[in-house]
Amino acid sequence: MTSTAGSTAPTSRTARPENGKVRRFTAAERMVHRGTGTLMLLCVVTAACLYIGPLAQAVGRRHLMVTVHEWSGILLPAPFLLGLLSPAFRADLRRLNRFASYDRRWLHAVRRRLDEPADRPAGKFNAGQKLYAGWIAGAVSVMMFTGLLMWITHFLPGISRTSAIFVHDILAWAIAVVLVGHMRKAYQDPEARRGMRTGYVDPVWARREHSEWLRPEVREKP
Repeated sequence: MTSTAGSTAPTSRTARPENGKVRRFTAAERMVHRGTGTLMLLCVVTAACLYIGPLAQAVGRRHLMVTVHEWSGILLPAPFLLGLLSPAFRADLRRLNRFASYDRRWLHAVRRRLDEPADRPAGKFNAGQKLYAGWIAGAVSVMMFTGLLMWITHFLPGISRTSAIFVHDILAWAIAVVLVGHMRKAYQDPEARRGMRTGYVDPVWARREHSEWLRPEVREKP
């Protein structure tokens, strides 16, 4: 991730109040999130049905679970790649890839367990969301690579299938834990969920939780 000090550019069109609400995500961005979430959930559920003994016995149909797991993993990048056609999605990717000075303040406040919104300034995405996005992108890439090594055994003869399975399984547990944390945070913030569901959020929430996003004089560059 790179670092930026902000911009004096005017507030973006997607952040202007409309009918008392602030536009947070376009339809294309929400579809990317839903598509990625659905495929990720299929990967996790089918993996559980394959590797957790009691669940595997209860569900059965191992061949079907393997097939769904493989293809949901292969298709996982598809929503992201289609989303690149959206200017709004590309702008948000640039935001996620930039750390500003207030992001460091956000992380410091989290470490110090400071709960006041003024202590945790954030742009459209807070520092935790930026770290999560970067981590999950890297983890999914490694999962796909090791998955291909397991599926196509002669894909890279220099790497054993046993090594690929070990990395794949360990990382799968890490992803499951991180996803649970992600869903837990979303459950604790109904307005954030509304923004992903409808595309709009309450301006009061936006100013409180993402104070740097709506400030035209200190706005992060997309």
